[in-house]
Amino acid sequence: MAETNSYPSYYHEPEVVKESIFKGSEALQKAPEITGVPTGIEGLDDLFFTLKEEKGKLKQVPLGGIPKYSVFNLTGVNDTGKSLMVEQFAVEQARKGEKVAFITVETPANFVISSIKYRALAMGYKFEDFEDNIILIDAASHSKLRENIPDLLATLAYAIKEFKINYTVIDSVTGLFENKEMMARAIVRRVYNFLKKWYQTAILISQKRSGHEELSSEAAGGYAVGHIVDGTMVVAKELIASQYAARMYKAKLGDLVRLFRIDGCRMSGHDTKTHFMEITETGLVRILGPLGE
Repeated sequence: MAETNSYPSYYHEPEVVKESIFKGSEALQKAPEITGVPTGIEGLDDLFFTLKEEKGKLKQVPLGGIPKYSVFNLTGVNDTGKSLMVEQFAVEQARKGEKVAFITVETPANFVISSIKYRALAMGYKFEDFEDNIILIDAASHSKLRENIPDLLATLAYAIKEFKINYTVIDSVTGLFENKEMMARAIVRRVYNFLKKWYQTAILISQKRSGHEELSSEAAGGYAVGHIVDGTMVVAKELIASQYAARMYKAKLGDLVRLFRIDGCRMSGHDTKTHFMEITETGLVRILGPLGE
């Protein structure tokens, strides 16, 4: 009597993928050296550090910026300074001669570049000297890029090769899974793996829902972004509406207090305190001292 196959048609025998196996020393040979990338945001670059051994003791050494090749999540509710921060980051890299891919998902490219130009002016730079170092990819005006991740990544890969880009900003990654938050984790994972493959140092903005806790890493799509990326920076704002809050924040009733915290970074050490944050009259973000000092 002939044997019958009880496995479903899509079943296949488990396969060993030997190419995925590395000894630690082999992986280290391919590991990039981690240095700091200055962000152009006053007070932020001092909050990251690495460790070095000197005379048998470990010593903290400032990194001078976010870790190179890291993919960061920057999250907060509306009007907390997220877009200002990535624009400062893009200006800082561009004025040093680096190429930056700025993927705009929310606002058409011509409006974004106008805002970036103003940010450069506020930072004291002549934008015309480096304006073409910023390569805009307009996913806000081209729904094909916003709705189709393979098309977006193929376009970004083309730009990276064409312009030799090492830095990428996405404002915002939340816009890539609007109305389909069930797919947020898969989309963010795909974007993250792409950015790592191309050795990009990147900042992805993700939007918070109004019901989310202000200073948590949770954002639209749940914890999808924070769980996948290399680190998360959280920005928040609080209206001082009680004497208790006024005393805690050393502010006055009616003031608006802005806060910043690094919620995690797997590629380097970092300050874990919650810091005051300021948006200046000219629209620049500054990270100030920690609460309680």
